[in-house]
Amino acid sequence: MSNFADLPTMLSMQIAHVSFRQLQAVQQHFGSLQTALESPQADWQRGELLSEAQLAILFADDLQARLDEALAWGEENNQAWLLLGDKEYPQSLTEISEAPIVLGVRGNIELLSDPQIAIVGSRHASRLGVETAKDFAKHLSSQGLAITSGLALGIDTAAHKGALEGVGKTVAVVATGLDRIYPASNQKLGHQIAEEGAMISEFPLGTKPLNYNFPRRNRIISGLSLGTLVVEAALKSGSLITARTALEQGREVFAVPGSIHNPLAKGCHQLIKQGAKLVESGQDVLEELSSNLQSTLNLFAEQSTVEKKSASAVNTQSQSKLLEWIGYDAIGLDELVVLSKMPVSSLQGELMLLELSGEVEALSAARWRRIR
Repeated sequence: MSNFADLPTMLSMQIAHVSFRQLQAVQQHFGSLQTALESPQADWQRGELLSEAQLAILFADDLQARLDEALAWGEENNQAWLLLGDKEYPQSLTEISEAPIVLGVRGNIELLSDPQIAIVGSRHASRLGVETAKDFAKHLSSQGLAITSGLALGIDTAAHKGALEGVGKTVAVVATGLDRIYPASNQKLGHQIAEEGAMISEFPLGTKPLNYNFPRRNRIISGLSLGTLVVEAALKSGSLITARTALEQGREVFAVPGSIHNPLAKGCHQLIKQGAKLVESGQDVLEELSSNLQSTLNLFAEQSTVEKKSASAVNTQSQSKLLEWIGYDAIGLDELVVLSKMPVSSLQGELMLLELSGEVEALSAARWRRIR
């Protein structure tokens, strides 16, 4: 349960576009959010807690109807609302400034807490840029990482498609309400992501694709992820906003270099000059993140027991066991699941660690083989 209030109360705040800081101020002023919603509009105005536009929404005649619609939406199969403070709310987002107070989710909620890499770039990407983004996403996904992006045209679309060809799946963070998919040309892809991965939004149902919402959602893309990879970006690209928020959040930033004559490479080159890691392959990304992935995947590998063994001991034991089943001939992930009886997410994590340590290598079609 949220640390602030119940679902209807928090959804009311979301519908009025109340931010985390505003929510804290409202709670402090009124003592509780329930008390706040029972208070007359004049009390809100005297406190100067919200804008006039926000108050107009909060005290509009149709608020209850919008609230009922949102509650009904959350009861549908494969759809849910997550409140800040819920145990399923991704821990990585609680660490950023202005964490979303409510997240709508279509798809697999558990995926939001898996290790993620953001891949972003130009909406008007070149053919080479699209192929590069898809290759990076497919490789990183084949290692068990979830690929996070914004469902925009160009690089975002390529990243989602590449991820769906791997095993780590994909998360789409959208700047509209989850009752619509934007752009319309990504309708089929959006439905596939909702079925096989997850689509999330902090915006109320009915929110249209407004320009100022896209930069705002970028902090969620980077906030969910261990690092952000920019594939192609012009100097004024919105992808550079995502890279900046990643840096502000203490996350890694990677950039793929390109031709000095390509305007879509200039944003990436600027990032590299400013300290972003130049990467040429998915393996470069994995190597840069190896220490972060080790600690993150250790947490996924821990079992909830009264007395937990140390993560390193658990990982060492499970990795040694896996090596008994992985030979020099390729073996598929499905077969390893049957042999090891491990959850897929834990198995993928252990395989990634074994690859990082040079014990095994990943092949196409989610297959693995031992190399030493």
